[in-house]
Amino acid sequence: MSSKPKLLVVEDDPGLQAQLKWAYDDFEVIVAGDRSAALAALRAEEPAVVTLDLGLPPDPDGTAEGFAVLDAIMALKPQTKVIVATGHGARESALTAVAKGAYDFYQKPVDIDAIGLIVRRALELHRIEAENRALAARTGNDNRVLGALITAAPEMVRVARTIERVANTNVSVMLLGASGTGKELLARGLHVSSDRRNGAFVAINCAAIPENLLESELFGHEKGAFTGAVKTTEGKIEQANGGTLFLDEVGDIPLQLQVKLLRFLQERVIERIGSRRSIAVDTRIVCATHQDLEAMIVDGRFREDLFYRLAEIVVKIPGLAERTGDAPLLAKAFLARFAREMNPQVKGFAPDALTAIDSWAWPGNVRELENRVKRAVIMADGKLVHAADLDLPSPDAEDGNVLNLKVAREHADRKVIRHALARSEGNISSTAKLLGISRPTLYDLLKQYELHA
Repeated sequence: MSSKPKLLVVEDDPGLQAQLKWAYDDFEVIVAGDRSAALAALRAEEPAVVTLDLGLPPDPDGTAEGFAVLDAIMALKPQTKVIVATGHGARESALTAVAKGAYDFYQKPVDIDAIGLIVRRALELHRIEAENRALAARTGNDNRVLGALITAAPEMVRVARTIERVANTNVSVMLLGASGTGKELLARGLHVSSDRRNGAFVAINCAAIPENLLESELFGHEKGAFTGAVKTTEGKIEQANGGTLFLDEVGDIPLQLQVKLLRFLQERVIERIGSRRSIAVDTRIVCATHQDLEAMIVDGRFREDLFYRLAEIVVKIPGLAERTGDAPLLAKAFLARFAREMNPQVKGFAPDALTAIDSWAWPGNVRELENRVKRAVIMADGKLVHAADLDLPSPDAEDGNVLNLKVAREHADRKVIRHALARSEGNISSTAKLLGISRPTLYDLLKQYELHA
């Protein structure tokens, strides 16, 4: 069985059939001379790319039969890249074909070099889109742990397994990790995996609430307890009764309030502000912080006895850069979501974007990745997101991170074309002469790499 990519040539001229077949020795070329043969070959061979002459029998001087074949291909195999052949000056037919879903067009008489460039570019785009679809499929349940956490990294799978093992106990869990690593998502996963899943999951960011309001937020207050307390209000601990309370940035709780929280953990009762009545509450505490609590204990800013109550089980969460393979996996999941919501034409990542994602250190972790992908989906002009859309540097071809020859070649092409354009001050003829290529080839390269003269 041939390992070459498949190219279907739909052309009724035997001489041109032979010429095109000879020109593509790196393809497995299938030839069809009419609509029925073309559609039979499409179903049987599933070619990645099709070149289609619009003038087919029984209407060789018109375009109706060619457009019928194009419509049928788009209905049967919409991922196929169709390149249509038009007569000289038939711009209207070419635009109609593109509007119907054709990838590109070329004019007769055939320039083998020019059409070869278009065909190989179409094949590369087909390959990229197939890889993106495969990556999207892998962001399904096979790569979800704890219900919603997407990961394929052994480092994060170990974290998830630890959380699953302690979920059905009543121990307090402390999640340690940098900002943006997904601590709240893990806390929710712990709640969903526990026998408290039918109770409430309540989250509070202790760093986001002023000190004078945090006690009321946690413990609640009685009507008239202070100015503005116009009604009795339950605190977050009470709201999470029978469920889980997630205390994010627990290191920001002031010392005087730490004493009250410690009492709750020891006795499982609370008192609302303005009340002397003790209320029994069955709430599990999961907390998180990016701070060094042990250093804060030494400095007298965090109570040691509270620390040991909160940290019965400590789970350390690795940063995104330490999670093998997770950055592109998560990026694809974010892209699918944001494209659906904001820019449906975006279908995936270009090779330079995936390379940049892999090589970036992600100081802001998953939150930074999510924000960059959202920005890229909004900014992208075409079907694919590039490194520039992510506002990430495109790795140079000399960079040791670039192991794919096609990616390296693309980086080299971009660099040389930019230099030639600069030297010739944007003159297309001079640039083509400097590069040793024809003007049409240069136009194709400018279009392919989205460069501007």
